[in-house]
Amino acid sequence: MYLFVKRIFDIVASLIAIICLSWLFIPIIIILACTGEHEIFYRQMRVGKEGKLFGVLKFATMLKNSPNMGAGLVTTRNDPRVLPVGKFLRKTKLNELPQLFNILGGSMSVVGPRPMVQPDYDAYTDDAKECYRALTPGLSGIGSIVFRDEEYYISKAKDPMGFLRNVIQPFKGSLEVWYYQNRSIWVDVKIIFFTIWVIICPKSNSPYKAFPTLPRKDFQKEVERFNLLQR
Repeated sequence: MYLFVKRIFDIVASLIAIICLSWLFIPIIIILACTGEHEIFYRQMRVGKEGKLFGVLKFATMLKNSPNMGAGLVTTRNDPRVLPVGKFLRKTKLNELPQLFNILGGSMSVVGPRPMVQPDYDAYTDDAKECYRALTPGLSGIGSIVFRDEEYYISKAKDPMGFLRNVIQPFKGSLEVWYYQNRSIWVDVKIIFFTIWVIICPKSNSPYKAFPTLPRKDFQKEVERFNLLQR
């Protein structure tokens, strides 16, 4: 019943959102077409349900060749590969809007683990991979709320890629295990609410009060500890 209700909600919510937000799509498309490299959409292969690859859609915010430049698949704060308009789109999460079409098509859900590139998925533990494969990737999820400032911590690490693979990704895996074990319509509703809330109040700890069993970690201390090990 949970999966049936969730899919119905995904279809209805994505259709309503596409219609209601169409006024945002048009100016963003025009601005992207007239600036930067004139690219509008970006499609990247991600790991989905049952481990199958699918193309996730986003508005283009970075240079087309960015995966082969700088930090590769890792994006840091003030990353020079991010286009001027892209900075605003990424900060406001408007770059994620095209994923509404992924949701409508069934490759994504409104709530679920964020769809990952293969190397990030490979950094998960076996238990986390099993939980991830059982879920449909989401436009938002508990990982999106906890790691709302992920780029900040990555940029503070001496080895951004190493910090992502060895510290952030394993912890994200524990969050997805938590979501798998606690998934429900009510949990999904709260995740949707807090996805919006942390954009308005990024330093709020309210999500931990709403989800008291959620795994916690002080990532400022994790960055310091990681950097000491790199000396």
